Amino acid sequence: MTQLYYPLHSLREGNWFKLICGASLQHLPAVRNLTLAYTLAGADCIDVAADPAVIEVAKDALQVAGELAGVAQKQGFKIPSKPWLMVSLNDGEDPHFRKAQFNPDLCPANCPRPCEKICPAQAIVFPNTSEVSSGVIEQRCYGCGRCLPVCPSELIYTRSYVSSRSAIAQLILQTGVDALEIHTQVGHFTDFQQLWRVIAPWVDQLKLIAISCPDGEGLIDYLWALYQLITPLDSALLWQTDGRPMSGDIGIGTTRAAVKLSEKVLAARLPGYVQLAGGTNHHTVAKLKAVGLLREAERQEKEIGGEEQNSSFPMSYSQPYIAGVAYGSYARVLLSPILDELEKLNEQEVAGHLAASQSTSFRHLEKFPTLLWQAVARADSLVSQLKELRNRK
Repeated sequence: MTQLYYPLHSLREGNWFKLICGASLQHLPAVRNLTLAYTLAGADCIDVAADPAVIEVAKDALQVAGELAGVAQKQGFKIPSKPWLMVSLNDGEDPHFRKAQFNPDLCPANCPRPCEKICPAQAIVFPNTSEVSSGVIEQRCYGCGRCLPVCPSELIYTRSYVSSRSAIAQLILQTGVDALEIHTQVGHFTDFQQLWRVIAPWVDQLKLIAISCPDGEGLIDYLWALYQLITPLDSALLWQTDGRPMSGDIGIGTTRAAVKLSEKVLAARLPGYVQLAGGTNHHTVAKLKAVGLLREAERQEKEIGGEEQNSSFPMSYSQPYIAGVAYGSYARVLLSPILDELEKLNEQEVAGHLAASQSTSFRHLEKFPTLLWQAVARADSLVSQLKELRNRK
């Protein structure tokens, strides 16, 4: 088995782990440090915004992770391979592709600012800084929308955007991404079809196509229609069941919607792999085990056999088990205390050297080994829940 094909092997085993940095998250230090920590913890896929700058910092983090692989092994972490780099696109209006905005000058002086307290990305900042023009640090905001209903004055709104179809070919060919994920919804077939026409000529450059869709009336018929449209494929196909988008850090209950939706899609026996997302958190794997949706290690050996030795990318097959789990807001919040501490150390270092430069090199996690391995340990506490299925064999 070569490192190149290990992520595909993880899909087949049923212990695929994907980190969702966020389709709208453009805060480069956060993307880079999250990618580094979760790669060193053994993630199979890193999903980032379809932004060339974001892609470049993620690729830089993957390179650094490769250089630190030996050190990670001495620290007790097992890095099976280089994860695939994925970018997300949308075929229309989608909550993952939006930014919050408001004018802080209109806020009442006595407002308790619940928006600032509830924002999981620390994207809402009121002090006057050159970084903020609308009350929201746009690069940090990933569109969860939690600030909208809590604003007493109803001043917050969102700005949505659709992926630029003219830039997709350039994105695939010039950035070297491994996978594309298309966010869609029931009823978007015409929009999806138009987007697919642009993508189709370049699909053979990719290792994986993922389709992310929330539940809705007629969901299964819609997914079958998409399958008929995009096949045949030389790459693997993955269905992402988006249970309760961007909510995994809220509580245990959010994972129930993701599991329930995965059961619905698995029952349809669509060709391809099924992966959870939307509300996934520390409780997800335990819930999947409880309902019997994770493949047992002994069964893996019988069903997979020597398939992982195959160097081709055959069409993925339908199976009654989950192929893996994607973690977004929970995975990010899990590391936020360490990344916050990193920010404080960066500020001290800049002040200590009287530096005027705002270079992001001061925010590189590997510059602070103690924080780095603390971050990797936290990431590993999540990744290992799935990877223990492999390690038990």
